[in-house]
Parts: sequence; C-alpha cells; structure tokens
Amino acid sequence: MTVLMCLPHPSPNPGTRAALRSDKVERGRAVQLAGEGAAWRLRHLQPRPRAPARPRSSLLPPPRRALACLLPAATVAGAMATCFWWRSCGALHVRLALHNCGLCRVAGSWAPGRAPLRTYVPGRGGLPTTLLRTNSFVGGRWIPAAAAFPVLDPASGAELGRVADCGAPEARAAVCAAYDAFCNWRGVSAKERSSLLRKWYDLMIQNKDDLAKIITAESGKPLKEAQGEILYSALFLEWFSEEARRIYGDIISTPAKEKRALVLKQPLGVAAVITPWNFPSAMITRKVGAALAAGCTVVVKPAEDTPFSALALAELANQAGIPPGVYNVIPCSQKKAKDVGEALCTDPLVSKISFTGSTATGKILLRHAANSVKRVSMELGGHAPFIVFDSANVDQAVAGAMASKFRNSGQTCVCSNRFLVQKGIHDSFVKKFSEAIKTDLHVGNGFEERTTQGPLINEKAVQKVEKHVSDALSKGATVVTGGKRHQLGKNFFEPTLLSNVTQDMLCSHEETFGPLAPVIKFNSEEEAVAIANATDVGLAGYFYSQDPAQIWRVAEQLEVGMVGVNEGLISSVECPFGGVKQSGLGREGSKYGIDEYLELKYVCFGGL
Repeated sequence: MTVLMCLPHPSPNPGTRAALRSDKVERGRAVQLAGEGAAWRLRHLQPRPRAPARPRSSLLPPPRRALACLLPAATVAGAMATCFWWRSCGALHVRLALHNCGLCRVAGSWAPGRAPLRTYVPGRGGLPTTLLRTNSFVGGRWIPAAAAFPVLDPASGAELGRVADCGAPEARAAVCAAYDAFCNWRGVSAKERSSLLRKWYDLMIQNKDDLAKIITAESGKPLKEAQGEILYSALFLEWFSEEARRIYGDIISTPAKEKRALVLKQPLGVAAVITPWNFPSAMITRKVGAALAAGCTVVVKPAEDTPFSALALAELANQAGIPPGVYNVIPCSQKKAKDVGEALCTDPLVSKISFTGSTATGKILLRHAANSVKRVSMELGGHAPFIVFDSANVDQAVAGAMASKFRNSGQTCVCSNRFLVQKGIHDSFVKKFSEAIKTDLHVGNGFEERTTQGPLINEKAVQKVEKHVSDALSKGATVVTGGKRHQLGKNFFEPTLLSNVTQDMLCSHEETFGPLAPVIKFNSEEEAVAIANATDVGLAGYFYSQDPAQIWRVAEQLEVGMVGVNEGLISSVECPFGGVKQSGLGREGSKYGIDEYLELKYVCFGGL
C-alpha cells in the first residue's frame, strides 16, 4: 500500500516538537483504521501536492497547513484517508475521511468536492430530500463511512435509507475536529454566538413541517406531536441564543486592601452529546444550544433508530453559518454504539459528556468518563408516579393522565408509569380513564391525521410491554381495556389500562416505556408517598389534589427532580429538567442549563 504525505512549511517550532512527543500525538501517529476484517497501517511515505484551501466561515480563520495528509491506496475499500492537522491550540488533530467525503481526483491532484447523497426511498408524507442527509457531518463536511446501516420506518418496517456507520476511529476524528474548532469558537463574542444560534432557530421554524415529517418517518411519532417537538426543539436554540449574552462572572470583596478577587466563567471545551430516539430533535438542541452558547463545540452521536433528525439539524446549522467543526454528527449502528460511546468518553480531548438514555447505559458511560474525570450530565431512566387523591378533580386528573401517559405512545422518560389512586375516588377514576382511552386514542400510522398513537420504536419495545402485561395478569391484575398487540402490525400495541395492580408486579417497579397504565389502589397519603418513593430512580412525579396543605407536603416529600401538581405536561425550555437518585446528574434547559458547559476560574489580582 502506498501512502502520500505532505509536510508543513515552515518546520515545527520547539513547542510543536514537544507536543509531537506527547501521548496524544503518538496515538495519532500510530492510528490503525480497522474495517470489515481489514486494517490500514502507515507504511510508505512520499511527498504529494498540497490541496487547495477550503473556504471557511469568516468567524474562524483558516488553519495553518496540515502536518500530514495520509491517503491510502485505491485498492483499500472506501479509500480512507487520515489527516493530521496542527492548529493554534498546539495539539495534533486527527480527521478520518473516505474518498468520496469531499475529496475528488482532479487532474492528478486531490481537491475538495461535494459528497453525493445516498439513494433514499421516499416514505409516506412526501419527505424532504433537501434535509435528508446520510453521511456523517464532521468539520463542516459531509463524510461517508466504509459501511452503512439501514434506518427503518417503525410503522411499516420499510427501509427509509442507509446512513454512514461510523466507528471509534471516526468518533476520535470528530473529536479532533471539534477540539480544533473550539480553539477559535471560544473566542467568538457572545453576541456573535447568540446571532448564529438565532439564525439556526429561524431556519428550524422555516423548515418545521419538513423536520416534523422526518421525525414521524423514523420514529413513528404522530405528525402533530412531531410538529410540537420541532417547535419545542427550536425554542431551546432561541432560549440559549439569549442566555449566551447573560454569562456573568463575579467580583468578590477580600479582606486585603491591595487585592481584588474575580470569578470568570469559561467554556469547558469539547462536549460529547449522546441522544435517544424518542425525542430525536429536542434532546439534541437542549444540549447543543447550551453548549454552543457557552462557547463549547460538540460531537453528537444520535440514536441508531433516528439519525436523520440529527443530520437534518446539521444541514440547517451549516446553512445558518455555524463554523466548521463546531457542530459534528457521527451516526452509527447499534453494533458499533458501544465502541463509539467508549471512544467519546475516554478521549482526552473531550471535556464533557452529556447523555440521555437508560440508567444502565449511563452507568457504563460514567465508568468510562471517570478515568479522565470528565464533567458529565446524565438524564437517565424514570418511573414516574401519578397520584390521585380523594380531593382531586377527577376530570382534570383523567385529562392529565391521558397527556402524561400516552404522549408518544408512552415512550417518554417523564411519562407516568404507575397510577396510584386513593380508594375513595378509585372506581370513578378508572371508569373515566377507560372511557377516555377508548374514545380519544386512535392507533395508526403517524402520518394519518386521525392518529394519536403511533407504533412503538421496534419489536423489542413491544415485547417489553407484553411481558409487563403478562406478568401483571399472572399475578391477579385485570385488563380494563387493551392488553394486546394491535392488528395494524408487529410494532403497534393497544393502549392498555390495568386495575388491581400490586407492588410485586414488574410494571410497578420497572419502567415500561410503552402504552401501559397500571392502577394501584391506596388508602392514605403516607402510603402513596411511600409507594412513589420506593424506587432507585426519581425523574418526574405527578399528583392531583385540591388540598393546599397536602399539595405542599407531597410536593416536598416526593423524591423526584420535577413535580407536576394538577398538571400532566411539565416540560418547558425556561424550566430546569433533570432528576435525582439514579435518574441522573445535572440540569438541562432554563438559566441553569448553560452552567453545565461552563467552569469557574478564580483570579486573584494583587499589588493594587
């Protein structure tokens, strides 16, 4: 195999030579790129012509020339290239690219070119081809991978398209691109960062219908809910575009007259953002908006079920003028997710990990991040109680239960998972809840106007709901309505209401993440609070009561990060989102969300 190399001019200074001896550089120089049973190694080096400079944003000055660009021979499948870039931050950066990622052969030399889109099979609803990107987005460029994985429509099982399947080498390359961009992005004024985030928000609003169709196609979410998510998602960009200009430090009075003490807030660095499939747009902007506003750069790894939304956001970010390397997306299949997650959490250039997903996965990422003591934000699993006291307005409670439980077919981290109803109001609540389920909920394809309940994300999710229903019935629970798969297809499940549920059933102590509403009867307030808190997670909790004293008592006693009192929908960009116990660390959204991407620096100014 022949590898071409271009050397910098002038030669590296002493600081550069010292950096080249660091472990980061040694890692870069010894990179091995593994494919399907093949390995690329650096073997033979010879000079090659320098490629023309690629235009960059006016906010980020052009980089100094690359230390080396390594191009493997054409016989290697995918013609992968490894580029080592030296930037003003004094670190060696690695960027992995494939032949068609934007490098094309022109008159015997290599020059930038536009990567072609993969073939996309249109689904229902007329999906927008202009926003459907299938390659990774790294350093402001669309880069394919050696392999691709299919993205399926959960409603029909049809293949929507094939997306670049990135691995650990591509993840490290994206981190290097993000770190490279951070060296300049951190110095961009808060006003300019605010303006760019606002432009990104404006583009989301302009393309809201197309973005919603993408969500419905890849997640199955009803179109009206998808439209609501896009608005919610865009509002995070708007909110943090405003918060970017409100990052304030402090001046502290000291006992010494000749000294002054200052506290500065500075961006952390590169943030690795790992997001779930149930809110494929909003979970990204809630994290990325805060990170970019603070002056951080990001590498986003979206869920394998819903990568199109993350890539569509990248397209709009690019249109908005977000500089290259500030927002990067590396999709990957479930097979490679473990390696990519580990690469992001252990890379020394990553300063922050932000993850939304299961508690089990969050613990794995925390272990990886602990070795280099990274800052982390974790929004993990929930098991939300929904308590209805005798004093509650039953109709209001039923309406809140419908909104809290069946939004996105029960596939939200804050959806009610256990319904605790006091004995005096139990029968009335169950009857009205059942009537509302039968009357107001309609199962169908998300693109159908009448649909309120789309498919679950995949058959594994359906099997978990079936398992919980079967376990409950075997232990004495009663099906009030639903209880089985829907005739529309393997990923559809009937909205289900169970009564006579007890605490020894799986649905009482495991998060179902599906359209199952189990009702537990209780006698006293103390009993309800004890049942609600008898779990190792605590994300959200809800209760209905008309007793002011009881409202204060229960709101304070529930061991959760968020409480809905006489309200089933609690999420808002202005309010802090997060949990306690094993439901996570940190808060997202609100004025507190940006602090997750800032560090404090104390400056003592003496000799005055």
